[in-house]
Amino acid sequence: MIKKLLAAMALSMTVLMPAVAADSPRLDRAPDRINDVSALQNGAKLFVNYCLSCHSAVSMRYNKLTEIGLTEEEIKRNLLFTTDKVGDLMEIAMTTRDGANWFGAAPPDLSVIARARSVTMGPSGVDYLYTFLRGFYRDASRTTGWDNIVFPSVGMPHVLWDRQGDRTVSRTTIAQEAQDDGTQAWVQTTQVFDAQGFSTSKTEVLNNYRGSASEQFKVEPADAARAAAFDSEAADLANFLGWMAEPVQQKRKQMGIWVLFFLVIFLGVAWRLNAAYWKDVR
Repeated sequence: MIKKLLAAMALSMTVLMPAVAADSPRLDRAPDRINDVSALQNGAKLFVNYCLSCHSAVSMRYNKLTEIGLTEEEIKRNLLFTTDKVGDLMEIAMTTRDGANWFGAAPPDLSVIARARSVTMGPSGVDYLYTFLRGFYRDASRTTGWDNIVFPSVGMPHVLWDRQGDRTVSRTTIAQEAQDDGTQAWVQTTQVFDAQGFSTSKTEVLNNYRGSASEQFKVEPADAARAAAFDSEAADLANFLGWMAEPVQQKRKQMGIWVLFFLVIFLGVAWRLNAAYWKDVR
């Protein structure tokens, strides 16, 4: 009976688990700062100053930030715009229509983006956001002047570029391409984007290649210390978005531990009651 129950649970999780493309970019593990109040406060500051111009968070009120250690006075002084009140929702002035006209698609609300980007039994939404924020590189051929390793052809510019600094990105792809004689051959293309977004490309045919199609990126920052500082800020912002998606998650986890403890105790009691009941029947 237990084996059948476990098999049913495994089948249901397989059905519910979102499909992940085999060629999806590898996500970096974000530092776990969901309980670090100072990191969450810094993430909130970055979110308000850099994200809240285009992305709303209509499921969150400013005064909810008191749960990460900020006072209402600090919120009013450092995080509110002129006409906002501490009890207001985190809304923006830009309409959905304006966003679609300006960026090709309306910027999404970020209230629960961390949960929306989570993969069951895989990388978390915080990992995705951490990698995404660090994945921008200049591409002069694009309208915005930017592209992203995690989200190719993204319509969003890199609003935090001045904090990350310049860097060079090399993209190497291997794919099958038709040749002049009509045959298919594996071709490796290496495209290097400089700090201004201009690229150079080199292509070569791979004879006797036995692998599969792939895409790899190599990033070289102009200032390693500055890039490392930005990585830390990206972690703070990603963790704040993770906290905002579910502010009660820590309480939920603590409650879950007590529930499991109760179930274990109850299982022991039920086991003994079952044994006592069937002792006389047998």
